[in-house]
Amino acid sequence: MKKFKSLLLLSAFSMAAISGGSAFAADTDITIVLSEELDLIEPCMASQSNIGRVVLQNISETLAVLNPENGELKPRLALSWQDMGNGKWRYKLRDGVKFSDGTTFDAKDVKHSLDRTLSEDIACELKARYFGGMELKADIVDDLTIDFTAVPAQPILPLLISALTIVPEETPIKFTREPIGTGPYVLSAWNVGQNIILDRRDDYWGAKPEVSKATYLFRSDAAVRAAMVQTGEADIVPQISEELATNAKTDFAYPNSETTYLRLDHFIEPLGDIRVRKALNMAVDREAFLGTLVPKEAIIATHMVPPSTLGWLKDLKPLAFDVKAAKALVDEARADGVNVDEEIILIGRTANFPHATEINEALTQMFNDVGLNVKLQMREVGEWIDFYSKPFAEDRGPRMVTAQHDNSRGDPVFSMVWKYSCDGGQSGLCDKELDGLISKASAAAGDERAALWGPVFKRVHEDLVADIFLFHMVGFTRVSERLNYTPSISTNSELPLEEISFK
Repeated sequence: MKKFKSLLLLSAFSMAAISGGSAFAADTDITIVLSEELDLIEPCMASQSNIGRVVLQNISETLAVLNPENGELKPRLALSWQDMGNGKWRYKLRDGVKFSDGTTFDAKDVKHSLDRTLSEDIACELKARYFGGMELKADIVDDLTIDFTAVPAQPILPLLISALTIVPEETPIKFTREPIGTGPYVLSAWNVGQNIILDRRDDYWGAKPEVSKATYLFRSDAAVRAAMVQTGEADIVPQISEELATNAKTDFAYPNSETTYLRLDHFIEPLGDIRVRKALNMAVDREAFLGTLVPKEAIIATHMVPPSTLGWLKDLKPLAFDVKAAKALVDEARADGVNVDEEIILIGRTANFPHATEINEALTQMFNDVGLNVKLQMREVGEWIDFYSKPFAEDRGPRMVTAQHDNSRGDPVFSMVWKYSCDGGQSGLCDKELDGLISKASAAAGDERAALWGPVFKRVHEDLVADIFLFHMVGFTRVSERLNYTPSISTNSELPLEEISFK
């Protein structure tokens, strides 16, 4: 009998070795491979895709979460919220919640989380992305009740507040390398250049997730990432390219709510001239990318937001690909004294999306083919963000920045204030008429709100030719057959480990 048991045990270990798993405790450990190494694990930067995939709802939770299937908000750290009128919303908080450091969660932590995010002393992306164009404050009513007030009043304030990551009151107003949260996992190791490790908490207030440990690795090559799942070295790769998605059992396509585009700096010649911006748009053969470097399912973009967004205008069309007409516009600008021969730097982000380098190289050639002087620089995320977000360098030359923008929340306010208002954290322009249109739409509700976003989209795309919109993207994810997990539109910005179970 002992010999028989030994043979069974040996067989179990052999099968585990073949599948890349473990026969016992490690069966509930998983490995996730991201496309780039993180430079931060900061809760108020969780709107950046890969940071969000590690932090959001794993380490740091929010007051409410958005259901991507129906657009409804579900309670998380808040039990309920009520419109009190005049821009004020009252939140009732969940009792009995503790942070991973053992301290008790209450209204003081929520207020500090908002104040920290909005502080001028820390460059939180959540502030620029979700809370621009308004004055927002939090007032404590009691330990488990807090009021949020926005001026001007925001009809969708609960949706905006649902992006706020909650940290303890003691968290300093500077980027932290040791985030503390109320989530089901704790950061147990950050081995820079190697991995990030999250371990499941035993004292989490909610349901116990099945995943006991998650190790995040970083590989810039999509083929390498995909192969790691195939060989059993990894369990999930959130981002692979379309041509690698060949296994129906492990590979999933999903609408990832991302729009790829080039942000143009209107403040620096020659990009300040609309003829040059039109020429840049007309230089791009968008159709040629589809099915080659860009998934054939992607949609050619005319908006910063995907078609599922409130107020999206189906009648907007991209400027037609026309090299001859683009050259004529460049020559016309030159004749009027615009320095179209000035070197324009195109700044791309390494591994930002599949084929990022090749796409940027192709775009650079297209721009030069119409008579402009464009040079490409590919940067890692830590350098790239300095070019993409304010404050911009005073002594900069003309720049274009290739980027992806995610709006999975369904309302343009999450995009248009941040990207196009004069004070927008990533805006390359300042147009007072556009600011007025954005403010008016942001303050409206219901059908009126949808109708008022239309003129905003039209002014950005047709009147100002503000940027170079490329594609609304499609995402591809590879998931190990040992897991139950299906990606959704929210996979682009978060990967809650609690949603993963084992077969």
